[in-house]
Amino acid sequence: MAEDSEDPREVEWHPRKARYLLGHLESEQRMRQAFESGKLHHAWLISGPKGIGKSTLAYRFAGFALAGGGSVSDGLGIDPNSRTAHWLASRSHPDLFVLERRWDSKTKKLKSELAVDDARLLSDFFGLTAGSGGWRVAIIDAADDLNNASANALLKLIEEPPPNCLLLLVCNQPGRLLPTIRSRCMRIDLQPLSQGDTLRVLSSLPLKEPPEREALEIAVKLSGGSPGRGLELLHSAGAKSFAAFLGAGRMSSASLVEFGNRFGSRTSTADDFEVFFNLLDGWIGSQARKAGLSGGGLGWAEAHVAIGHSIRQTNALNLDRRQAVINALSLINEAMKTA
Repeated sequence: MAEDSEDPREVEWHPRKARYLLGHLESEQRMRQAFESGKLHHAWLISGPKGIGKSTLAYRFAGFALAGGGSVSDGLGIDPNSRTAHWLASRSHPDLFVLERRWDSKTKKLKSELAVDDARLLSDFFGLTAGSGGWRVAIIDAADDLNNASANALLKLIEEPPPNCLLLLVCNQPGRLLPTIRSRCMRIDLQPLSQGDTLRVLSSLPLKEPPEREALEIAVKLSGGSPGRGLELLHSAGAKSFAAFLGAGRMSSASLVEFGNRFGSRTSTADDFEVFFNLLDGWIGSQARKAGLSGGGLGWAEAHVAIGHSIRQTNALNLDRRQAVINALSLINEAMKTA
């Protein structure tokens, strides 16, 4: 499990601390009904695009089972003041094991995969007696990180589960799992959130630097219904550069060069460049639409087309990203003159 304070996953909005989950009530109700039926299957595969709430659902189901049921009429909510909720939030529940890539404090990076020795710890965990006399639950987050050896170790446990064992596999790409694992799990397929729910999730996060409303709305539109992706957009260097652009207005020639230098340094990445232009593209499109409603917009539309063509060429031919940014902002300056 990841316990190092430097682990980038250790944030205030970690799934284990979530008190609600938007957009997936139907899946919650299905899991609750299975639990209350008294015939709960021991292995569940929770799949769907990355960042849409799969881990949160897994933690909520784990808490529900460990609490012996919920305190609300529907879904998987439990009393946030209960001992179970506090144990989950502090990673100290004796009957919950989370299998995830380890954080290497020396390299300051996550391990690349879930090794077989990590997977074998599950067998040791399930060999113990439940501290509360009820369920013992394991969350595998994410099953995509299993290698062949660790996947086979997990398969053995799924095939021969101990009593009161609940395995929750979070998976972004279920097609990459062993078919024998998939076939032995109950499947829950989650769909991307609506833009409204995505916005509500991102707006509720206790971020140190709340984003500008316009940047937030654009990130939501580009997120594809994934709050996780939206958060990446907001936290990336490319998104910060976009926020700086929004506050700059029309730029002088010197300012254009200075801004372009953000994407010419060694620390600037192709992902920063992509995020910046994804956000910029959405913003230019909105400016063109606004201007079009008042009978104008030709300059914005032309800039939109020209910038899009330039970015495609830059990416395809690996051209100078710094110069592409300067050219794009120059075109925007010209469009502003005609607005």
